[in-house]
Amino acid sequence: MITGPQIRAARALLGIDQRELARLSGLSTQTIQRMETCQGSVRVVVDSLEKVMTAISGAGVELIVEGVPSIGTGRGVRLIDRKATDSDEG
Repeated sequence: MITGPQIRAARALLGIDQRELARLSGLSTQTIQRMETCQGSVRVVVDSLEKVMTAISGAGVELIVEGVPSIGTGRGVRLIDRKATDSDEG
């Protein structure tokens, strides 16, 4: 599951705006905007999501999918699942 915040974070790491990501992925800026507003799973045509993921990966950023190990060996970030850590502390 890829989320809107992941796409925004990837753009930030690359230092590009929505227009540039749209150009790199061959999609419209409006499609990128819609993807980024999704807090949960991005809800778009699978082909569009694949284009964005390919563009981001091609530019040098790995999107880490929940439950899937990272293939990279460099540094990275991952959001903490607050629900899981909060229940562990109880």
